[in-house]
Amino acid sequence: MLQSGGPTSVLNASLAEIIRAGRKRFGSVLGSQRGFEGVADGRLVDLTDFTDEFLDRLARTPSAGLGTSRLRPDDEQLDAIVERLKDNDVSAVIGIGGNDTADTLLRLEAHARERGAGLRVISLPKTIDNDLAVTDHSLGYPSAARVVAAVTRDALVDTLATATLYPLKIVEVMGRNAGWLAASAGLWTPRELPAPLIVLPERPFHAQNEFLQAIQARVDAHGFAVVAAPETMRWADGTHVSGDTPEWLDAFGHPYHPSAGQALLRACGEHLGLRGKLDRPGSISRSSIDYAATVDLVEAAEAGRFAVESLESGASGRCIVITRTSSNPYGSDFDLAPLDLIANVEVRIPDELIDDATGQPSARFTDYALPLLGPSTTDYAFIDWNQLW
Repeated sequence: MLQSGGPTSVLNASLAEIIRAGRKRFGSVLGSQRGFEGVADGRLVDLTDFTDEFLDRLARTPSAGLGTSRLRPDDEQLDAIVERLKDNDVSAVIGIGGNDTADTLLRLEAHARERGAGLRVISLPKTIDNDLAVTDHSLGYPSAARVVAAVTRDALVDTLATATLYPLKIVEVMGRNAGWLAASAGLWTPRELPAPLIVLPERPFHAQNEFLQAIQARVDAHGFAVVAAPETMRWADGTHVSGDTPEWLDAFGHPYHPSAGQALLRACGEHLGLRGKLDRPGSISRSSIDYAATVDLVEAAEAGRFAVESLESGASGRCIVITRTSSNPYGSDFDLAPLDLIANVEVRIPDELIDDATGQPSARFTDYALPLLGPSTTDYAFIDWNQLW
């Protein structure tokens, strides 16, 4: 059992259920400290004897209880990992992660098969980016989207009040090359307020001037502007808004650039004379259990149980996928898809979920996403100054 890539608020709900189901069906469950890195270094621990009370608390604890890493094992390391697993009598591996994890699990199974090891592997679709193929959505996305929706809603309320001081607010949203998380920013916008300007990687601005014009138009119309921008924001020519030199590259070659939000804030100040604030919820958006979506918590646990059942039935080289059976009321089921359909495949928001005229998330996106998040628990009230005066 291992966790890999970025943590989420519901990742441990899957872990807790895998431990419960795994010890019943297989007798014992081992966990790797810090993903594939832990297996390679021999940091395998016995998780079998945790009490039910502890597992209940673990399931409601955000982040990654086993720790995580972004190690991409080379062939030599994979061979060593196979031997390490054989030495510990490990017959099956469940990895919770995204498309990079799926790729490593696929390679791990192939190396085990070449060496005659009867190793079965199953992946759970975890990523707040929600960019995995085949599945309706990824575990962790609904909860992270709830945070982004709430943060952006409250950024609107804050900027409404402080518009004469700071008429611009930029909310920098986590994510890679797909706009699923940024698109969730407007899902809880109060009906009395203008929607935030959502920058989607699928509909980039052609250049800085076009972005500045959009900001000025919103300030002229409403007195303020709130923007939800992905941390990986690029112009249409592929240039990152903070420049093409990344601060670092991870093991899978993904670049990490300086803050896009800072670059946008600086440009608006220099060219439009607008004072602004930057909000960067960052890792809070993926590790805030108090905002966890009920759908997400339930599915994370059920997916963990389904993964164990799938291994017991002989499945291998598969990823758990979520099939939506109904949106109102929301319902889902689980199935298996070949790992090679998920590994290294990045799914962006399809055209039908984006409004052609505005480049903003469409009503169909709301129909898709809102059942995953659930409704806001509050209903805001706003003083109508025009009526009072």
